[in-house]
Amino acid sequence: MTVDAHAFWLRAPGEGEIRPVRLAPPGPGEVLVRTRFSGVSRGTETLVFTGRVPADQHAAMRAPFQEGDFPAPVKYGYLSVGTVEAGDERLLGRTVFCLYPHQSAYVVPADAVTVVPDGVPAQRAVLAGTVETAVNALWDAAPLVGDRVTVIGGGMVGCAVTALLARFPGVRVELVDADPARAEVAAALGAGFATPADATGERDLVVHASATADGLQRGLELLRPEGTVLELSWYGDRPVTLALGGAFHSRRLGIRSSQVGTVSP
Repeated sequence: MTVDAHAFWLRAPGEGEIRPVRLAPPGPGEVLVRTRFSGVSRGTETLVFTGRVPADQHAAMRAPFQEGDFPAPVKYGYLSVGTVEAGDERLLGRTVFCLYPHQSAYVVPADAVTVVPDGVPAQRAVLAGTVETAVNALWDAAPLVGDRVTVIGGGMVGCAVTALLARFPGVRVELVDADPARAEVAAALGAGFATPADATGERDLVVHASATADGLQRGLELLRPEGTVLELSWYGDRPVTLALGGAFHSRRLGIRSSQVGTVSP
């Protein structure tokens, strides 16, 4: 029997709509997943929603189960948690994570889903894709024991990076955000907190995730000589202006990009 579902589509930049979907029964090696939670990656999906994915990045930015093409119409997204209702018997009834767009139910290959451990709440499991980004960032950053690290931007990605960094031996982590309410979040993650004006300087590493030019500039200002800013923000087609005429050269500062679609060797 077919299954009726609904999916969110970007009809045109700035215009979304819910479309009906009719799903065929899962075939061999497939599963039918009924969505419980669908997460929005605010930075990337805002750029997709507003039609600001650069033309030369259309192929690189495709989500695993995306339909349509940028700028629109397109069905986009990649943070989905649901329950397996049919298909592979080993997965029946299990809560799973999948890199699927915003849709109430879907059929995918069984190897495209990851079983959520019993001790992890399904609502929290939508962060799996975000934590993947954070893990890849720390592979790129390679913090050392005793490093002084600042994370700028207390959104999903910034907080995921902060949570992982707080577990590194001897690493002193400070979360920086313009919203003072993030101090409570930082404390829960085991990190310090500061506003941009009060942030601690002479940092070995700054991880930038605020998606603002001001945040990136502040990150450079907080570095010790030969320190590095790891840039996690993605700006789409927006230009970014930095002042590099000050201490950027004399202090031998560095800016390095990190993107989860490519894993460093």
